[in-house]
Amino acid sequence: MRSRTENKADWIAVGSLHDIPMLGSRIVRLPQMDIAIFRAEGDKLFAVEDRCPHKQGPLSQGIVHGAQVTCPLHNWVIELATGEAVAPDVGCVKTYDIRLSGSDLYIRIAVEGTGSKKAESVVA
Repeated sequence: MRSRTENKADWIAVGSLHDIPMLGSRIVRLPQMDIAIFRAEGDKLFAVEDRCPHKQGPLSQGIVHGAQVTCPLHNWVIELATGEAVAPDVGCVKTYDIRLSGSDLYIRIAVEGTGSKKAESVVA
């Protein structure tokens, strides 16, 4: 559901649902960071910053299970919906709103300044 104050320009097209394998990920490269988009069981979609809070490992290269991803470096488990590390680990990654329109994927990014929003998507 869209709020009345939401700006359509905040949503960036990042590809198609069909570009992401089930239990896989896709990387969206932005100038300021990489965002990992995950396709979990039941086609549930999540978007999080592509870096583990522990040692900045690439979460996009981790193993997706349920609504979680396990970091490939040191096996930290991250809740994809909240970005929170699962206990006993402590830490958090930023999460992003994601929406599906037909088979097209969009993520919502707050962009500072008036420059254009450019995103490069790659399958991980």
